[in-house]
Amino acid sequence: MKYALITGSSGLVGSESSIFFHNKNFKVLGIDNDKRAYFFGKKASTKKMSNILKKKLPNFKHFNIDIRNKKNLEKVFKKYNNKINCIIHAAAQPSHDWAVKEPQTDFSINANGTMNLLNLTKKYCSTSVFIYVSTNKVYGDLPNFLPLTEKKKRYEIKPKHKFKNGIDETMSVDNSIHSLFGVSKLSADLMVQEYGKNLNLKTGIFRLGCITGENHAGAELHGFLNYLFKATKNSMKYTIFGYKGKQVRDNIHASDLVNCFWNYYLKPRYGEVYNIGGGRRNSCSMIEAIELIEKKTKKKLNFKYQHKNRTGDHIWYITDNKKFKKHFPKWKIKYSLENIIEKMNNN
Repeated sequence: MKYALITGSSGLVGSESSIFFHNKNFKVLGIDNDKRAYFFGKKASTKKMSNILKKKLPNFKHFNIDIRNKKNLEKVFKKYNNKINCIIHAAAQPSHDWAVKEPQTDFSINANGTMNLLNLTKKYCSTSVFIYVSTNKVYGDLPNFLPLTEKKKRYEIKPKHKFKNGIDETMSVDNSIHSLFGVSKLSADLMVQEYGKNLNLKTGIFRLGCITGENHAGAELHGFLNYLFKATKNSMKYTIFGYKGKQVRDNIHASDLVNCFWNYYLKPRYGEVYNIGGGRRNSCSMIEAIELIEKKTKKKLNFKYQHKNRTGDHIWYITDNKKFKKHFPKWKIKYSLENIIEKMNNN
């Protein structure tokens, strides 16, 4: 029996990964201490999902461990050692807004916690595949200096620009304002690369934007599309922060993302970086997302507009998946933006 160790196992990406790898006949070791409730409040707690996984997956074992606690983490690695075939590191402090409140907490989780996992992987299961859930915030605010045009409902890049199909891995991570969150994630991102390229671990770095799905515990500070849907359907007051609501994101369903992980697990590389997202077809502005959700729910969103944008917020970010598709041509996006909203509505 193969083992997959998954951090943040009760979060959106972690739970999808746990279910997927369990269905591939892996025993799943889930590491999650519901820190999300501390970040975003009880409504964002992952405890419900944790209980679902424990109840429905017979080969799932939950560990209530903080990834900053190397001593407790090491007990798990030591017990299962080279039986661990795959590590999916999805645990994080995920919000650049929240990071400003407690910068040291943010950095200790995102950077130091990742170092703990890398060192324990090297020590106990160095042949396993290590998948790191990174973020497009490692590029800081550089996307905001692209030649953008304001349209009626969205900002758009000039049609002849090299990033017309989305931003690829050639974008620099230097000379930009990252946000404190962006720095902590970039620190871990670079270290995961180095453990691959210098220490020969099979590490893959996935730089993500808006990951979403019907199982997301969306909160105001993290999980844009899911939280927007819940706010509309449940008549909650919603705040649009800056850019006239014309800021653009591409959205990928967590299931499509985990399929990326599976393809990478089957044919891993060493310290490889991939930008992964929904691409142009799954992109929308805030205004466009509101229109789609209002049409589906038949409810109007109760919102207010705040002129000041969030620090480090991207005006326009669409992912170009071409590098990953070149390396793994069998991978395809299954869920369209409309499919994603439909699943949310039916959940």
